[in-house]
Amino acid sequence: MATGAPSRVFVSHLSDIAVFDPNGDAVGRVRDVVVVLRVGNRPPRVLGLVVELTSRRRIFLPMTRVTGVESGQVISTGVLNVRRFEQRPTERLVFGELLDRRVVLAESGEEVTVLDLSVRQLPARRDWEVDRVFVRKGRKGGAFRRAKGETLTVEWSAVSGFSLDEQGQGAENLLATFEKLRPADLANVLHHLSPKRRAEVAAALDDDRLADVLEELPEDDQIEILGKLKEERAADVLEAMDPDDAADLLRELPEVDKERLLSLMQPSDAADMRRLMSYEERTAGGLMTTEPIVLRPDATVADALARVRNADLSPALAAQVYVCRPPDDTPTGKYLGTVHFQRLLRDPPYTLVSSILDQDLKPLAPDAALPAVAGFFATYDMVAAPVVDEAGALLGAVTVDDVLDHMLPDDWRETEFHLDEDDPVDIADATDTADRADSADTDDGRRGDEDEELIKDRERDGHEDRDHGEGADGHGSRA
Repeated sequence: MATGAPSRVFVSHLSDIAVFDPNGDAVGRVRDVVVVLRVGNRPPRVLGLVVELTSRRRIFLPMTRVTGVESGQVISTGVLNVRRFEQRPTERLVFGELLDRRVVLAESGEEVTVLDLSVRQLPARRDWEVDRVFVRKGRKGGAFRRAKGETLTVEWSAVSGFSLDEQGQGAENLLATFEKLRPADLANVLHHLSPKRRAEVAAALDDDRLADVLEELPEDDQIEILGKLKEERAADVLEAMDPDDAADLLRELPEVDKERLLSLMQPSDAADMRRLMSYEERTAGGLMTTEPIVLRPDATVADALARVRNADLSPALAAQVYVCRPPDDTPTGKYLGTVHFQRLLRDPPYTLVSSILDQDLKPLAPDAALPAVAGFFATYDMVAAPVVDEAGALLGAVTVDDVLDHMLPDDWRETEFHLDEDDPVDIADATDTADRADSADTDDGRRGDEDEELIKDRERDGHEDRDHGEGADGHGSRA
């Protein structure tokens, strides 16, 4: 620990905070805290932090490499080893497995919910352990109501019920911890949880949030989560997803399950799904969304900007509007042309969109193959493109993110992207240096605890990172 830095911090203060190396360069963000439970009432030993690098790889940062948590940031020392973190059977993740548990106050026998844990550094040592538990009395709050009840902070020894299984654990506080994460980042959190915990978190998310997250998950996770939802809710979540993403997911389901879910959806949404699934997956028709911004010829620039302002639209879909004759829903009447967002910003609000069309932009045919679609985007520097049938009706729009999703390998979300050349970490050198540092650490003296070999073993594996800072104590006023 850095001199003068506080020796106790509540783990909620560690969630998503930035990790920096000794030079002040950003390494990644804290995603979880790794502890090992011990026999009896002995406090759990804190082994380290799970840190997500900018490349989205998750690594292990030992607490022996943490110098402090100050001003909402972690400062690390030593060499960063970028080996992927793999949880061991004896290890537990605080955010993923311990928060939201129902435990029992030893003195009164009352059931309480775990809201937070505090960890402290042992005097004159580099070791850390959990020492206090912040709990709420009374019943647990549901996914849509706020829990009420007295809160208090007690010593670890004052509670019982922490075990190595997952019984009695809800998801409300975990969701509160990650409520500000983007869908792609929350999807990454879910992907690293156990299947049971993943199902609990998915059940606690509202339909729109779950739909956004499902769109960012690997296919296997999507199918697993959807399969654990009640059929009616699964249909609602599919309706909330982007039509093209929902159609891709439905394609992977058994025919019986697919037809059952389609029958539970709104007829208009089900019709969109069936239309998208009628096209080959790797064509413009299979890639497109059926919900672009469609305006009539008599609409004005002001009307267009009001539609573009919709916060639910992706940046790619909001980049342009499509002018068509009625009907307005796809497939529309005759497609007249496209108006780009920048053009909308340059013209007066009363200007008719039909007078500022980009008529030189040729639309895509629904049977255009993926390479042709990608070539179109590259040639014209577009982020979205209209898809029009032989009759001249607008069927939908393809966005660049959907093109990339289908051009990248199926497991691209698991790909460990190479670090920048400017990044101070060299993977091979880091591993060698970390191993040398491990050897030095084992000579520091015997600690005497029965889990000491586990800690040394974890460090010998090379899971060592840069320095880390330590944060101020929290929840004190609530004790």
